[in-house]
Amino acid sequence: MAAVCDICAKKPGFGHNRPWSRKITKRRFNPNIQRVRAVVNGAPKRMNVCTGCLRAGKVSR
Repeated sequence: MAAVCDICAKKPGFGHNRPWSRKITKRRFNPNIQRVRAVVNGAPKRMNVCTGCLRAGKVSR
């Protein structure tokens, strides 16, 4: 499953791991994506939605 919100199009962010040894390796910050049944145009549909959109009420479950 792609880590992309269907409502706000939030995607993974990228950065570096910086441990104590200062050995830099690449890492990925995934958004908290939940698969929910939402009502779209009067019909239920499964969507990938981030928790920020769920809490903001942008999706009616």
